[in-house]
Amino acid sequence: MNKHILSTSMALLLCLGACAQSQTSVQNKTAVKFSASIDKTNAYKHLSVLASDEYEGRETGKKGAWMAADYIKNYFKSIGLKGPVQGDYFQPIDMVTYKLTQTVFTIDGQAKESNKDFVIPAANVSLQGFTFNTKEIVFAGYGLDSEGYNDYAGIDVTGKVVLIFASGNPGRKDEAAPTDRAARRKAMASKREKIQYLANHKALAVIQIDPSLDTLNEETKAMYAGSGQLSLKTAENTARMAKVKTFPTINVSTATANELLKAAGTTVEALQQKISSTGKPATQVINIAVSGSAQKDEVKVRAENVLGFLEGSDPVLKKEILVITGHYDHIGLTLSGTDKVNNGADDDGSGTTGVLLIADAFAKAKQAGKGPKRSILFMTVVGEEKGLLGSEWYSEHPVLPLENTITNLNIDMIGRVDKEHEDKQDYIYIIGSDMLSSDLNAAGINANEQYIKMNLDMKYNNRTDPNQFYYRSDHYNFAKHGIPVIFYFNGVHEDYHQPGDEVSKINFDLLARRAQLVYYTAWDLANRPKRPVVDKNEDGTPKK
Repeated sequence: MNKHILSTSMALLLCLGACAQSQTSVQNKTAVKFSASIDKTNAYKHLSVLASDEYEGRETGKKGAWMAADYIKNYFKSIGLKGPVQGDYFQPIDMVTYKLTQTVFTIDGQAKESNKDFVIPAANVSLQGFTFNTKEIVFAGYGLDSEGYNDYAGIDVTGKVVLIFASGNPGRKDEAAPTDRAARRKAMASKREKIQYLANHKALAVIQIDPSLDTLNEETKAMYAGSGQLSLKTAENTARMAKVKTFPTINVSTATANELLKAAGTTVEALQQKISSTGKPATQVINIAVSGSAQKDEVKVRAENVLGFLEGSDPVLKKEILVITGHYDHIGLTLSGTDKVNNGADDDGSGTTGVLLIADAFAKAKQAGKGPKRSILFMTVVGEEKGLLGSEWYSEHPVLPLENTITNLNIDMIGRVDKEHEDKQDYIYIIGSDMLSSDLNAAGINANEQYIKMNLDMKYNNRTDPNQFYYRSDHYNFAKHGIPVIFYFNGVHEDYHQPGDEVSKINFDLLARRAQLVYYTAWDLANRPKRPVVDKNEDGTPKK
């Protein structure tokens, strides 16, 4: 080989290497420069508003969530992001709930008062509603059919309205309300089994004697009304709801039950004592006219994702989109206790704040002529707490093509510390980064090593973890479409979904550092020559 040519080639290679290093260094310095506004002061400025009592816990479909959506929209607009939804920042979601619009119960032709004398659980009313009218009812004690004790012995309940105790058993007159979660689930299962027995034996309806109605509070009313159940209005959901079959159920107070039992010359207390003392059923037919009816209707719910778009600077790469998300909704108000607002400062006020901080940093870079080559969609979604509804809607109705979406970086809870890290708080859980793309995983790790040097905890980064975190936040609605994701998460803590999730408990220094990690990862992804290669299938197997 000619020595002169060899020397020239080596010099050229060294020059190219030096130029690449110099270019990378400039990029790094630029990234650091525009990260400055991602700090604790700006984080507090946003979160102190979004997680304030005024926003009432930001429940989807309620005033607080609409206020949060307006705040985010106005902020996106103020920093120069564009509205990508036909010029707007809101992506309306076709979301509905199903509410009781009619509940009637009469005794001997006299109408009783709903939510006082009786309630009809919304969960036990289908879209077809129900109505019944009968001249007699069957009292069947505790509604049990078990070995050694059978309230239905010798009784055919086909076509009958059956009156039973909602809870308790033949051995005790009263049964304390279960306190732990497992006991409550068991009690609920027992109630469902009783109703299922009557449905299977073709009873007409059931009336349950429910002492909790004797002092009916607002929380219990809301529970029976079932108004918090939201769903997307899709053809599949509409067809599913139309097929749902329920069994007519009416819960009555002790006083209302005594009105029914008066026709048999007895009372609730007398029957409980009789069954308890004899250990035998007191099943009997009671001649009294009762009727009941209920209607449930579909009600549209206002809900929207909030989108801010930053167009990339490269004429070719700008067609590709990086999506950065956090959910701005939370669980709203609780009706008991002195502190009724579930502020959701960490869940996910912190993630929403992170999205706003990162959006501002990139917007400043673009204004200075240093904007990212690829486009970035900053999106705060609604309905996460109702079943990832906002992100599901976007993934099925994308404003920007999913095939052009290179990655989703999802931020859900980055402002607190879990018990495992109380002694070493500079950490973040990383979930999903290697599920679909080795490239993306490497990019996330490299950004941390280069800029932040935080502990990246991969404890929950698998599909079989019992907590199932990979499936429980909005990134999953991108991952299921084959889009690689990283989910940033600080883990749960004692205030998770509690009124104690307050701004005062947020570690703003840590929130800012975690948001910076997402920013630096986004900076790399938005400027690298090629998008992350998807080299794994959804089940984790290598792509061929």
